[in-house]
Amino acid sequence: MATSKSSHQWMQRHLNDEYVKKAQQDGYRSRAAYKLIELQQKDRLIKNGDHIVDLGCAPGGWCQLAVKYVGQQGKVIGLDILPMETIEGVHFIQDDFREAAALKQLENVLEGNKIDLVISDMAPNISGMKAIDLPKSMYLCELALDFAITHLNVGGNFVTKIFQGEGFDQYIRDCRQHFTKVLTRKPKASRAKSREVYIVAKNKKIV
Repeated sequence: MATSKSSHQWMQRHLNDEYVKKAQQDGYRSRAAYKLIELQQKDRLIKNGDHIVDLGCAPGGWCQLAVKYVGQQGKVIGLDILPMETIEGVHFIQDDFREAAALKQLENVLEGNKIDLVISDMAPNISGMKAIDLPKSMYLCELALDFAITHLNVGGNFVTKIFQGEGFDQYIRDCRQHFTKVLTRKPKASRAKSREVYIVAKNKKIV
């Protein structure tokens, strides 16, 4: 009964959320679009002609924006184990980005081009239990960082959602080993009570 009440309260907050309403009005697939808009305004992460990989991209809120930012010369590739409705100009691979088959498809889509930016707004299915949810979230962040370190072009950038808690400080240190500049951002569209922030890691080093 408590879970049902909690779910009902979450749904009410969601429906009353100004960014949810704004996303519906502006034609974005999720409120997360406004987080990327703010990150782009502050950090100029996406440039015309960039080749971008969006990890855990469904339902496609970030892909919608990224494909506009990169222009005709750029490319946006989204990967997710979940299905995603088609977005014009976005190459979608429904597979686990850790798997060889997904990486082979990615390589084919890139056609020899290097990846300039890896973005990730992934989050696990939330149970509401911090002891379970935080390690799951951190694991996804570690997977995204590993992917970025392995596949990003030298000088490339990386953005990921992360929840503050155990492992956060070490994650920042790991990012600093591989990128010359590492920032923490809390976009306005990120709920105030949420522990989520975004790591913006710039200029991948030659390590």
